[in-house]
Amino acid sequence: MERRTLGRTDRPVSVIGLGTWQLGADWGDVDEADALAVLEAAVTDGVTLFDTADVYGDGRSEQLIGRFLREHRDAGVLVATKMGRRVEQLPEHYTLDNFRAWNDRSRRNLGVETLDLVQLHCPPTPVYSRDEVYEALDTLVDEQRIAAYGVSVETVDEALTAIARPHVASVQIILNAFRQKPLERVLPAAAEAGVGILARVPLASGLLSGRYTKDTTFAPDDHRNYNRQGAAFDVGETFAGVDFETGVEAAQRFAELAPDGVTPAQLALRWIIDQPGVTTVIPGARSVEQARGNAAAASVPTLDDATNEAIRTLYDERIRPLVHDRW
Repeated sequence: MERRTLGRTDRPVSVIGLGTWQLGADWGDVDEADALAVLEAAVTDGVTLFDTADVYGDGRSEQLIGRFLREHRDAGVLVATKMGRRVEQLPEHYTLDNFRAWNDRSRRNLGVETLDLVQLHCPPTPVYSRDEVYEALDTLVDEQRIAAYGVSVETVDEALTAIARPHVASVQIILNAFRQKPLERVLPAAAEAGVGILARVPLASGLLSGRYTKDTTFAPDDHRNYNRQGAAFDVGETFAGVDFETGVEAAQRFAELAPDGVTPAQLALRWIIDQPGVTTVIPGARSVEQARGNAAAASVPTLDDATNEAIRTLYDERIRPLVHDRW
């Protein structure tokens, strides 16, 4: 699989990574054996980056990755974890003492001395502008608790604020065919600064897989059920902020654009990989088949101009009015 350098980490990673929120919680139940099988399938097919967080299943996702890495010591995987959502979301909680405590917990969960990459987990907007936050993160690097740090953001403006900081290695942002605003300013700014881009929610919470109908239902503990109006966290994390019925209709049109032999999900992932400035895209997978299908998107040829124009037109006509000015 093609690899690209992850910003200021100077480490090459696969263009398709693996998001592991679903292995911890909020996507319905995934048992331990199935979760480990997903990790193994992804690595076997060339994935070298796992994205997780200390709150996914209250640490379950990190613990599963830690077990996998102990059993596959030559896997060569970069683990990008996140911190900051274990407390009430107030800027004053983003302190060096809390960072150390959260890091210690993640290091235990993952079974490592030094975390490869730690990202602030969509903190309150003022956090991105605070000098003392970056000074604390630099201290963690000096203490060899972490090798590098980045941020996960909700908005374009948050991303641009972080990119301007000299030691931010990467920015994780929602980017998909139904969330195209980052193409305008974030990706060019990151490329110029040498900051890596991790594209998350690449399938718009599964909409772009083309598998859903307006009658599709989700388990009570699945965020696609309980967070449609943003009751638990930013609504943009669920279906990329698009209302479900509109999203299903647009996704059906999107699926019709897939070339022969390419699934709608693979089309969605290939579209992201093709965007200048993207380092890696991090779809989740709840089964071995999904993990392998996602990894195969790296082998899909670069999309032609006609397909790109059709995707842009679909976005402009059906999705842009709903999301473009919100994030």
